[in-house]
Amino acid sequence: MSNLTRFDPFQLEPMSELFHGLFRPMRSADGESLADIKVDVTESDSAYTVKAELPGFEKKDIDVKIDGNLVSISAQVQRNEEMKEGERVIRRERYTGTASRAFTLASEVDEASAEAQYKDGVLSLRLPKKAPSERKRLQIS
Repeated sequence: MSNLTRFDPFQLEPMSELFHGLFRPMRSADGESLADIKVDVTESDSAYTVKAELPGFEKKDIDVKIDGNLVSISAQVQRNEEMKEGERVIRRERYTGTASRAFTLASEVDEASAEAQYKDGVLSLRLPKKAPSERKRLQIS
């Protein structure tokens, strides 16, 4: 007996191979996945608190930029490949590359009083909200 299959014109099976991996994390040249920056953001009346996981990075290799309500976090890691004569690599899971993450907040951030701390692979940011400016009412002549 033969099997019957139903044709679904909206199924993108032939196209799935074309776009396979398009929406997956960036990968290094040897196919290993680069680090993803996982972020937790909390808000109080006066400030935002951001905790970003950056394991394996050093403090000097992390860059945080604030532009109004846009926060950008980027980090770069370089691994020195020390190979001795006669050794060969069996497996390499430690990566070399960059990771970055950008997101917008509902209110603008006061860059002058923002604070950052990096400890145990977690970047902690305290981003005070900028005081709302008074709206100036224009006199119509």
